[in-house]
Amino acid sequence: MAVAHPKRLALLGGGFSTDDDGLLDDWVLSRARVPRPAVCFVPTASGDAAAYVDRFRTVFAARPDCDPSVLHLFRRELDDDALRSFLLAQDVVYVGGGNTANLLAVWRAHGVDRLLREAYGCGTLLCGISAGANCWAEGSHTDSFGPLTYLSDGLGLLPGSVCPHWDGEPGRRPSYRAAVATGQLPAGWAVEDGSGALFTDGAPTDAVTRVRGAGVYRVAPDGAGGVTEDALPCRFLGDAPALPG
Repeated sequence: MAVAHPKRLALLGGGFSTDDDGLLDDWVLSRARVPRPAVCFVPTASGDAAAYVDRFRTVFAARPDCDPSVLHLFRRELDDDALRSFLLAQDVVYVGGGNTANLLAVWRAHGVDRLLREAYGCGTLLCGISAGANCWAEGSHTDSFGPLTYLSDGLGLLPGSVCPHWDGEPGRRPSYRAAVATGQLPAGWAVEDGSGALFTDGAPTDAVTRVRGAGVYRVAPDGAGGVTEDALPCRFLGDAPALPG
């Protein structure tokens, strides 16, 4: 009989690339299915930027609670079978920021979109920041094409849409609100810098913040040409360690 695994993904408003305290990364790893997870960083959205990869390796190699690795696609070394085996062996897939549209195109060219969907169904925790949060939803708010706009594309593992940097970049909030109000994007989740949200089988099951006052919001049409913003209850990570997975 096939074993049913909870399908989990996390939207991050920070992590090793932006924060020095490690609180959001601690939280993510605590939600993995094993105490010492295999964690794969996927820097596709940045074009496999060397400095980004180096930062991940420096931070995560120093951690005693995980086994880190990196998936390069711009200088890919694994054949199809090895790539599948590698990704399905990961407990956490951590996707970096950059260009969401480019990320999706490269993943599809290499079949990574299908493999991540398979890994998700097998219990791998998928997570990421910025483009690495956008990619899991049906659509997202992005600067992939220069000015802020909507992207009606994504893996669709998380119903609805995602907007990163809700409070961290000028124009994000009004632009995303307008896209949701007009139906250019479906209702979704706005993530402020410093916060994170865990979704299990498509529903929010935990939300945290390393910055007092930062949070995650459900943004949906109000039926009158505008939108509603409803905050998820967030635990402040500075008060206590994250709950075990």
